[in-house]
Order: sequence, then structure tokens, then C-alpha cells
Amino acid sequence: MTTDTLGPLVSTEWLAAHLGDPDLRILDATFYLPHLNRDARAEYRAAHIPGAVFFDIDEIADRKSPLPHMLPAPLEFERAAGALGIGDGDRVVVYAARHMIASARVWWTFRAFGHDRVAVLDGGLQAWRAEGRPLASGEPAAPARHRFTARPRPALVHDLAAMLANVDSRREQVLDARSHGRFVGTEPEPRPGLRAGHIPGSVSLPYDRLFRPEDGRLLPPDRLRSVFEAAGVDLARPVATTCGSGVSAAVLAVGLHVLGRREASVYDGSWTEWGGRDDTPVEL
Repeated sequence: MTTDTLGPLVSTEWLAAHLGDPDLRILDATFYLPHLNRDARAEYRAAHIPGAVFFDIDEIADRKSPLPHMLPAPLEFERAAGALGIGDGDRVVVYAARHMIASARVWWTFRAFGHDRVAVLDGGLQAWRAEGRPLASGEPAAPARHRFTARPRPALVHDLAAMLANVDSRREQVLDARSHGRFVGTEPEPRPGLRAGHIPGSVSLPYDRLFRPEDGRLLPPDRLRSVFEAAGVDLARPVATTCGSGVSAAVLAVGLHVLGRREASVYDGSWTEWGGRDDTPVEL
């Protein structure tokens, strides 16, 4: 696999064969919602893929925003990516503990800043462990700083104004990656203070439907296509994805990318923004 053909997925076999490549950077993006009371960085220190550095989506974010892990400003992302040892010509492989949470978010972040040499490890750390592949522990020394240039792609990022406009225009199909219970308001939101329901006109497609239950890998393209179509998605039309806070929405974006829909956008604020306001329309 060459630099130009990397992504959106790589296999554990591919990563194991390329661990020593000088232009390869590996990121552990494991993330947990606060109510789960798990420490992703501590788990990284205990066991990670050799050579991986930790990517904290709450730290590499717009720290001034009241919303969680919103995209940082381009210059801030340049500094953060460079400090992780990532340069303009590097290939980036991102993994998480399971189900692409939040490796897909980091994949989308790099693409939103113009870096296409990025892929998600299919099956994540769960698959790597199951195959008995090597693991490292501890906190590695800081990598040498590299020069990374952000080239923002606004079309891949939706804000509140874009989503409000779309409620009227319905130009884009809106896919909601939260559980169906949260979508219809029968399950509580994990973050307090949010209203129940969904963005008017949106479609429920829980992100975990995109994975094989036996090993957490993404479904093959034919089954993936069937899942999107069964949810009522017209793959020939534009799509915007949303979720609780812009993390699992990126899983749907990965699935769409596999099916050739590279331009799917993510609503960065997602339900934390929309459901946390009293001036946005809501359906149940």
C-alpha cells in the first residue's frame, strides 16, 4: 500500500507489517464518555500498539468552547499534530479500544484539516489483542516535532447554522448515530440537561450497526450498503451525520467513505449543542 492509497481502513495484518515504516505514525484515540468512569490515558499507558502516541480528543480541541471536544482552530491543530510527530508527508493510522470510538473522529479531524493520508485500524485494539500481536506499556518519550500544515475543508464540518438551514431546505439527509432509544427519547442522554428527541427530518442509524458482532470490524461493503439503505438513506444524495457530541457520527462518515461517499459531513456540536438549547426544533 502506498502513501497515496492509505485509508479509510487498514487491517491488523497491514499495520503489523508496516510498524517500522519511517513515515508511519500511530495514534491511540481511545475515549470514554464521562459516566463510564474509565481513564483512557491510563489504559493507554498499560497497553498500546508499539510506537503509538496518545491522541486526547478533549485536549486537542477548542478549549474555549462550552461544548466537548469541538474542533480546534487550524493553527492549534497544526501545533498539536506536529508535537505528536506528524508531518505533512506522514501516514497516520488511528485506533481505539473498540468500535472506532473515537478513532473515526480523529480520522475525520485529519481529513477536515486537509490530511488524507489517514486511516482507521479496522477492529481496533480489540482485534489486535485477540490476534496476540505485540503490545507496549508506559509513556513513551515525546516524539520529535514535525511540521504539519492544516488545510481546512469547511464542507466536511457542519455547525449549528448549517443544520438549522437544512431543517428547512432538506438538501442533505441527516443521519443520527445515537441509539434508537435516544433518538426517540425513550432512553436518557448520558449528559445532563439535554432535551430528548432528534433533529427534525433526521434518520436513526446507530453506529454499532456498521460492525460485525463477532469481532468489531466494519461490515464488508455489500452489507454496509444494505444497512444504510435499510435505514432509508439514498446514497446518491448528500449526507450530514450527527450523534451525541460529534464522535460516533464520524463512524457513519467512515462507512460512507468506504461506499465512495467521501464528502459526508459531521455536525461538530451534535446533540450536545442542539439538545442543549431551547431555541432549536426537536422531534420525538
